[in-house]
Amino acid sequence: MPTYDYECEKCGKFELFQSMKDEPVKTCPKCGGKVHRLIGSGGGIIFKGLGFYQTDYKNKQKGGGSSKDKKSPPCGGSDSCKGCPKGE
Repeated sequence: MPTYDYECEKCGKFELFQSMKDEPVKTCPKCGGKVHRLIGSGGGIIFKGLGFYQTDYKNKQKGGGSSKDKKSPPCGGSDSCKGCPKGE
C-alpha cells in the first residue's frame, strides 16, 4: 500500500498510508480542516540486469574502450619533448 502526501489548509502537510482503492481523504485527521492531495514524484526507476539497448550506456564500450579514454601528453608524445612524461 502506498503512502500519499496531503496538505491541510489549517495545519500543513502530512502523509497517509492507504490502499490505492481508497478514496482521497477530504478532511484532516488531526484538525478536521479541508485537505488537498499532493502529486508526488514517486519512486525512481532502476534498470538492472540484461536486456537493455547498447545506447543505454553510451560511455561503456566492449573491447577495452575508445582511444579518447587513453591520456596522452599535451605535446603529443614526440621525441623532441623533454618536459612531459611519456605514455601516461
